[in-house]
Amino acid sequence: MEIILASASPRRRELLTQIGLEFTVIPAKGEEVITSRMPSDVVMELAAAKASEVYESHCMQPAQAQMEKTEDRLVIGADTIVAYQGTILGKPSDEEDARRILNLLSGHTHEVYTGVSLIYQKGEEKQQISFYEKTRVVMYPITPEEITDYIRSGEPMDKAGAYGIQGLAARFVKRIDGDYNNVVGLPVGSLYQKMRELGIAISMHTV
Repeated sequence: MEIILASASPRRRELLTQIGLEFTVIPAKGEEVITSRMPSDVVMELAAAKASEVYESHCMQPAQAQMEKTEDRLVIGADTIVAYQGTILGKPSDEEDARRILNLLSGHTHEVYTGVSLIYQKGEEKQQISFYEKTRVVMYPITPEEITDYIRSGEPMDKAGAYGIQGLAARFVKRIDGDYNNVVGLPVGSLYQKMRELGIAISMHTV
């Protein structure tokens, strides 16, 4: 079976490799369009759009002879956002925006949502399921000097919520309630369970 990750995120690649998946990376390139304001709906909508774009671009095949079998495929789309008091915080647009976001999160609790959408093509049958995970993150108070130093590291600039829990920002995290991997970018435990429900087996080998 061919597995495709519809994301360029190196963190998601590492997490899928960690659970023993062999896969190809084909990032979705379409513009992100959302119709909902609820964080859980937003991440599932974006994840589904990414998975659908890559499936339609790379997996749809021309008409085949009736007896010819189509290779089984799984496309995985994912999207992660940070929400504070109901407001979605995306990637910072510049350093001042990163400072604004980090000041909001300092000393408070926020939520990290990751939506995942799976398109599973088995023979001529296709099904798509989407789900999300939410993790609550409690931050220590962060001083203005610490924020400045962190921004200078460059780490906040390409991350939702302007921080990476797996990087330097780990020093600011007081507590989490939920799946740590979800904050990194992909709830691989839940993903594995959904794959089992779809009848997809992952061999237990080291990679």
